[in-house]
Amino acid sequence: MNSDRYTGPFKNYILGHIALKQAVGYKYETDAAHLARFDRFTLERYPEATTLTKVIVLDWCSKKAHETQANQCTRASILRQFGIYLNRVGVAAYVLPKGYYPTGATYVPYIYSADELQRFFAETDRCRYCYECPDRHLIMPLFFRMIYTCGLRVSEARLLTVADVDLEQGILSVHHSKKDNSRLVPMSDELAERCRSYARQVHLYPSATEPFFPALGRKPMTLTNVYHNFRRFLWRAGISHGGKGKGPRIHDFRHTYACHCLKQWVLQGRDLAAYLPVLKTYLGHDSFAETAYYLRLTADVFPDLTLKLEGRYPDLIPMLERAEDEAD
Repeated sequence: MNSDRYTGPFKNYILGHIALKQAVGYKYETDAAHLARFDRFTLERYPEATTLTKVIVLDWCSKKAHETQANQCTRASILRQFGIYLNRVGVAAYVLPKGYYPTGATYVPYIYSADELQRFFAETDRCRYCYECPDRHLIMPLFFRMIYTCGLRVSEARLLTVADVDLEQGILSVHHSKKDNSRLVPMSDELAERCRSYARQVHLYPSATEPFFPALGRKPMTLTNVYHNFRRFLWRAGISHGGKGKGPRIHDFRHTYACHCLKQWVLQGRDLAAYLPVLKTYLGHDSFAETAYYLRLTADVFPDLTLKLEGRYPDLIPMLERAEDEAD
């Protein structure tokens, strides 16, 4: 941690807060960047501050021009946690009430049809060689298939290293994902074979720590780079996009994977009480409710399954109004 990054009146407390988070296992990099901006804000506007007052908190949390509601809520949540830390170490601080700012309309996941998936992946297969990104035409067909067929979050795939992809056993090791969870993710035989073929072309002299999907300089792809490629493939596949915040999104491949699994199990007459814990582990969820959310989503997307689901699992369906883990 670079202590020179912080120079405002709460510098030492911010450093202590970050150190505590990282000591218990959190990467805390994105939140630390938010706190660095808050540090510069207080240095400019409240350089003599000794307590975190309500005025400072509300000033910082006020909605910025062109800022999304979700981003404002994120900033507020980070500062709320910092306020709680200050109180615990004996420094007076105003703690913003939980849910103080409305989160806005809940995004309804887009579930890709089988035809849309086929068209999208066909477009990734048509990705051409580019001298500026020489591995792009090899990365994109595998990257997006891996997100869908393994139900991964975007950054879980993006940040995989060579060591994380067991080509012999066909298993992915996902480290420090959401809420700092880690898990093993078995791949299908077909995907594992694709990974082996890809590795023979991209990783001729592999280093265990380099990204499995390298960008320029052998660094991980950025989210912006992934998103731009996604939008291009989406457009070429003829799949309509509703604009910023509307979707479909890359993360919806993960939603689609879960719904397709559940649909298949229901049609096969499988006992979901036994299979839902498997899906929970595979997706890396913290709670059963996060996984059970897909029961409602599956019933909504595939209405012919509704009666079957509600008839067999009447106690589960009413629980499924929201799932915080799958909101982003």
